[in-house]
Amino acid sequence: MKDKNTILVVDDDNAHRIMLCTLIGGWGYEVSEADDGAAAIDLVKEQSYDLVLMDVRMVQVSGLEALAQIKLYNPAIPVIIMTAYSSVDTAVKALKQGAHDYLTKPLDFDKLRITIERAMEHTRLKEENRLLKESLGIHFDRQNIIGQSPAMINLLETVAQVAPSEATVLITGESGTGKELIAGATHYNSSRKDGPFVKLNCAAITETLLESELFGHEKGAFTGADRRKEGRFYQAHGGSLFLDEVSEMSLIMQVKLLRVLQEREFNRVGGEKTIQVDVRVICATNKNLTDLISKGEFREDLYYRLNVVDMEIPPLRKRQEDIPLLAQHFLDMFAAKNNKKIKGFTPQALDLLIRHDWPGNVRELMNAVERTVVLSRSDYLSEKDFPMFAGTALNNEAASETAIIDINGDKPLEVVEKATILKTLEVAGGNKSKAARRLGITRKTLHKKLKSYGVMK
Repeated sequence: MKDKNTILVVDDDNAHRIMLCTLIGGWGYEVSEADDGAAAIDLVKEQSYDLVLMDVRMVQVSGLEALAQIKLYNPAIPVIIMTAYSSVDTAVKALKQGAHDYLTKPLDFDKLRITIERAMEHTRLKEENRLLKESLGIHFDRQNIIGQSPAMINLLETVAQVAPSEATVLITGESGTGKELIAGATHYNSSRKDGPFVKLNCAAITETLLESELFGHEKGAFTGADRRKEGRFYQAHGGSLFLDEVSEMSLIMQVKLLRVLQEREFNRVGGEKTIQVDVRVICATNKNLTDLISKGEFREDLYYRLNVVDMEIPPLRKRQEDIPLLAQHFLDMFAAKNNKKIKGFTPQALDLLIRHDWPGNVRELMNAVERTVVLSRSDYLSEKDFPMFAGTALNNEAASETAIIDINGDKPLEVVEKATILKTLEVAGGNKSKAARRLGITRKTLHKKLKSYGVMK
């Protein structure tokens, strides 16, 4: 194991490169150097480096070209780009191609050292996450997240890997899927779990007040500001800040958020004192940010700052296996809250819930169960207790008719059975669990049948 981390400094300005090598070597790192992007690519292929610090403008092969080749060869190496041309385009191109961060010349040496240390820490945590993945699976705190579908298990595994890092997280998914729960699980499974977990819905606050909510304000900063107020960033110091519906921020506020993410500091509204904060930012949106970027409604450089790790929550219709678990959880919760002694659902009611598309996702399911629990007088909830989904039952009955096979008496049983199974699977949209329920067989039996038909391996 190496005693020191090794950094490759790439710059065609000899004086600047030598100065950087001397400076970084004095911080305890082992330093190598290259005077062009082409030489840097060759060196990375010849030996192992823990980090590359590289200039953008070089004569033969530019820093961006070299970055692309280095990432193609070894995507795990963090690359920090230096540029004297601090344009948004250069920064975005560097981040798009996989740069860990970028710095502008003349370099702030304190910021350079902090950026290098953060990059090294990020790499170390990634390695620890890989080695401790199994352990994390055992000790992971779900934070009331309910689900056993493959889609949810994959998502929770991602949360378990990402939570211990300091990476900024972007959570995407339709409304009602549970983005706040995933944000909470990310915080409470991190080293910041004993710190504050502060939440802010950007869509619920007017643009004029959002800046004050985020950064606070000084007394007299504006009409009605009769005292100093601390903002959410200050409140979240040492912990995590969850910004829900971040896509609703104006472009002006996006610029200010970007500055805090880059500099880790801000000013209160009406204040001159610069306040430094240690906050992990977790964002969420139900909109496609790349579409908003193309429309000029969201900053591309902010997107790449936020989207260090993207966690997409699948809609409820794509994890139907979780519906019975969620429905029973909500039933138990609301029955206790309303002093009702309701034991569960009839098979017909549960089948109705599973077949529904749930455009409002988990939130819609929770509201439906709560309403039904409040109004029900039975020990078990039946399909009649869910009149709002009557259309779902009718649609599925009509769909079931299309699954009827023409049996004219001269076809072998095996042929009729195969046709019935395949047609039912088609009507179920390829969902094997749903098809098995409609056929009255187990999912395991269905798998065997499909395997024998050559449909599955």
